[in-house]
Amino acid sequence: MGYYDDDHQSRYKPQSGRRSGTFLASLLGAIIGALLVIFTIPTLSKLDVLPYKIEPSNQAAVTDKEKASEDGTTSTRNVSIDVYSGITKAVDKAGDAVVGITNIQQSTNFWGQTQESGGTGSGVVYKKAGDKAYIVTNHHVVADATELEVSLSDGTKIPAKLLGSDIWTDLAVLEVPADKIKVVAEFGNSDKLKPGEPVIAIGNPLGLTFSGSVTQGIISGTERAIPVDINQDGTPDWQAEVLQTDAAINPGNSGGALINIEGQVIGINSMKIAQNAVEGIGLSIPINYASPIIDDLEKTGEVKRPVMGVELASVNEISSNHQQNTLKLPKDVTYGVAIRRVQPNSAADKAGLKELDVIVEMDGKEIRDAVDLRKHLYNQKKVGDELKVKFYRSGKLQETTLKLGGETL
Repeated sequence: MGYYDDDHQSRYKPQSGRRSGTFLASLLGAIIGALLVIFTIPTLSKLDVLPYKIEPSNQAAVTDKEKASEDGTTSTRNVSIDVYSGITKAVDKAGDAVVGITNIQQSTNFWGQTQESGGTGSGVVYKKAGDKAYIVTNHHVVADATELEVSLSDGTKIPAKLLGSDIWTDLAVLEVPADKIKVVAEFGNSDKLKPGEPVIAIGNPLGLTFSGSVTQGIISGTERAIPVDINQDGTPDWQAEVLQTDAAINPGNSGGALINIEGQVIGINSMKIAQNAVEGIGLSIPINYASPIIDDLEKTGEVKRPVMGVELASVNEISSNHQQNTLKLPKDVTYGVAIRRVQPNSAADKAGLKELDVIVEMDGKEIRDAVDLRKHLYNQKKVGDELKVKFYRSGKLQETTLKLGGETL
């Protein structure tokens, strides 16, 4: 017990000698520190601040105030920040060539009153010649219009004339007076595009309220084949060859421009895949694919395509019972295109093709369905070309040659 008491008292007994030494050391340190501050402040105030340069992407001015510690004066320096990037240059170059298009549809109600309705989309001014200017847009933007009106970037509205429209490629060409048109877009080369390349979409999403909207993204994929139901019967009639991008494309962007970093148009925005589980899949018609269509629509108002003069049905959409009993196909043939009707005096009629014949090959290439047939016909052949066709008739494989005409399919 004594040991505990002695130890307890010795720990907490004041140590006068040590405390005095500590106090003197602290005082001396404070004096030395104060002297250092007094003598070094004038030197520090004379030091120059090294200049610096900021080089990001836009134009701005930054004010930096530095307070001198002794005389209370304030020095100011301006730092110039350049934020004018390749994207803004591209938009400056092409932006005003993208216009709004209003589809005006007139109808008469029960009381005999005329009503106007319709929708809006976008278009791209691609040419000026004399007193006319020409605009490319989508077929579905101008379909069923009674009148068409173009809205320029400055808000000016001018009437437009539809020169031609093509449902298969979803392209149309308009003509407007050239006096109000200031900017014409430059076409690029869509064949050279690579996945990951930056692109910019310009258009009027959700109507003219958001005219000239700009979205940025990349090329997500090239040469995409998207099935398209032209006649809305639930069966694909065509495969659109499109570019895929994650740049935002919304209703109203249709017909607008997809441009590269050089400000060149490399695609005409056409559609997006809109599903709850899908995000960032916009589709654009490659400009190299669109250019000859645009040229035909401007000059003749239509696209000159070779046609056979038949109505078609894909075999894979026909029941196995009809495949065997109506078409009389061999059991191992479950593909091809059945002829439902032959137009009199057409290329198919002259070549001897008949109803219920099943086409399985063209020019040595297997034809599996109606989309394959149209792609070969429209992409590989011209009016006046010869076309070799293999087909089944009553279970027997036969061959004929057609001289393609230019009638309406």
